[in-house]
Amino acid sequence: MKRRAFLASATLLPAIPASLPGVFAKPKMKIHFLRHATFFLEAGDVRLLIDPMLSAKDVMDPVVNAPSSLRIPMVELPLPEDKLAEELKTIDAVIVTHTHRDHWDAKAQELLDRSIPLISQPSDAGALREKGFENLLPVDESIEFKGLRIYRTGGRHGTGEVGRRMGYVSGFVIESGGTRLYIAGDTIWCLEVEEALGVYKPDFVVVNTGAAQFNEGGPITMTAADVVKVCSSLPSARVIAVHMDTVNHCLLTRTQLKKVLKENKLSKNCSIPADGEWITF
Repeated sequence: MKRRAFLASATLLPAIPASLPGVFAKPKMKIHFLRHATFFLEAGDVRLLIDPMLSAKDVMDPVVNAPSSLRIPMVELPLPEDKLAEELKTIDAVIVTHTHRDHWDAKAQELLDRSIPLISQPSDAGALREKGFENLLPVDESIEFKGLRIYRTGGRHGTGEVGRRMGYVSGFVIESGGTRLYIAGDTIWCLEVEEALGVYKPDFVVVNTGAAQFNEGGPITMTAADVVKVCSSLPSARVIAVHMDTVNHCLLTRTQLKKVLKENKLSKNCSIPADGEWITF
């Protein structure tokens, strides 16, 4: 084909969008959600494991004093043991928002290498060390880790006497290449969450929902109304709602949350991943 004819025909070709994955830019962050609050986070070249609960279905006793007495986890992990073992070899660190067993169970402690860096709130460092983990990176305000900037935020794991008994909880903001992901942790909507959204203005927010509750007292994780408040407080952020359909005291289901989001015209603002789903930012 002559040069003039080639140039003419080339103008008829469809333009390649700049956002097409793998063509011009590599995604900055990806999540591989497993179940409950457990997921792998890929941020640039760094791979983190968040709040590992790695036990097989029904291995643990149920949460007591709850409306349901089903054993937990109520569902299996979405990958077999051999694949999980392979995945654990690829991680650079683990973030433990707090040490309740649905975020840091005995199976995770068994499977993880004792030399793996553990990023946590300072109040949990002693408990983690007692389990034989020595490479501890407690975060007071912020740390740098392999090119990531990681900030710790506050939260409230319930209200009143129940909230006091649940102890300290934290969230974490991970910043990579100008992109910020806020992992709120086990908290209800509260001043600390509102402040974190305002100060850090994250691009993405992972919220632990499920409206976890005991037979007495109010919810200790976010309700559907709390998720609506998060979405409304920072409309520019994409919210990822997790922490449902896995532990017996979590009363809010994915189906119920989807209905509330639809009623509030927030379905596009908030994703509810299935177990095993990948989310690319």
